[in-house]
Amino acid sequence: MQPVTAQTQPRVVALYLAQYHPIPENDEWWGTGFTEWTNVAKAQPLYPGHHQPSLPADLGFYDLRVPETRQAQADMARAYGVDAFCYYHYWFGNGRRLLQRPFDEVLASGKPDLPFMLCWANQTWSGIWHGLESKTLIEQTYPGPDDHRRHFECLLPAFRDPRYLRVNGAPVFMVFRPLELPDSRATLDLWRAMAREAGLPGIHFLAQHWDPVWDPRPHGYDAFVNASAFTRRRSWVPWSQPLAKLKNKLLDLRRRPTVVSYADLIDHLVPDTASELAIPCVMPNWDNTPRSSWKGVVMQGSTPELFGHQLDRALKRCAGRQSADNLLFIKSWNEWAEGNHLEPGRLHGHGYLKVLKERLAAAQAPADSGTGA
Repeated sequence: MQPVTAQTQPRVVALYLAQYHPIPENDEWWGTGFTEWTNVAKAQPLYPGHHQPSLPADLGFYDLRVPETRQAQADMARAYGVDAFCYYHYWFGNGRRLLQRPFDEVLASGKPDLPFMLCWANQTWSGIWHGLESKTLIEQTYPGPDDHRRHFECLLPAFRDPRYLRVNGAPVFMVFRPLELPDSRATLDLWRAMAREAGLPGIHFLAQHWDPVWDPRPHGYDAFVNASAFTRRRSWVPWSQPLAKLKNKLLDLRRRPTVVSYADLIDHLVPDTASELAIPCVMPNWDNTPRSSWKGVVMQGSTPELFGHQLDRALKRCAGRQSADNLLFIKSWNEWAEGNHLEPGRLHGHGYLKVLKERLAAAQAPADSGTGA
């Protein structure tokens, strides 16, 4: 692969889950003191060769209310080449927010001094895969324009922060489920107008979407993060495929999760053919059985070396994009209950981080490294 020149070096953005602290709602749903660490610590192997529990190494079972923890995360991220965190942001309508404390403290304190952006995780929280059957924990609602205005005003202090990630001066904001936002074009145009009224040059809107050739522009988005949809569990099989249907039934009866090969997925995670508006997104690992038990999905066989192959493909894509938003997303920094993290774990230590740093350094090397006099 030809190395990527410094001019096309992407900014690396890691998705960040600001969950690891107790909140009254989780106390009510799951028990007093619950955080994602509760699920991580109790996880068990569900088949031969299944690595669980997958436990954190350097940073341990941290609490995100502690500023020293947030600083340690930022220092580690910067040291290995992560340029910004993308914090998940929860706004359920009518001013209802959850898990906002860590980011609010980052914003108010000015620390850590690491660039950031926000992703609106606009989805209903359900207990269906987590032991509460079909119970809706909290519903995502869209009350209308007045609520969108309140939402924007809530976000404006973050947009004005000098650390906020920008494209052509405009803050970057992502919507997790873009097609679930009613009349998205009108809503995003409203926010762009409000941003200009507030003295900003606008907002650079990203969507998240699985289709590498999807066109986000009719929906009001400037570009999209091409994140794979592989994490859905076993798909429904028609009766015309009786053997496949029987296999799925037997796996369910044996309470086995959906298992897919990480090596086989690399080309799918970063496809060769993609729209110019598609921003690549790499995944170091995935195993959400700590949350979902046998109803989860395991990306089996992930290693730092294979992650490096995926990074190579993504960096090649970035080198070919002629866009101001030359970004590379990593899903994720710290989603431990989904087995999806760059943070050091006990199995591979700093392995994924080291590979990231090495690949980025190689990508910065000049195309002609010299052949001697």
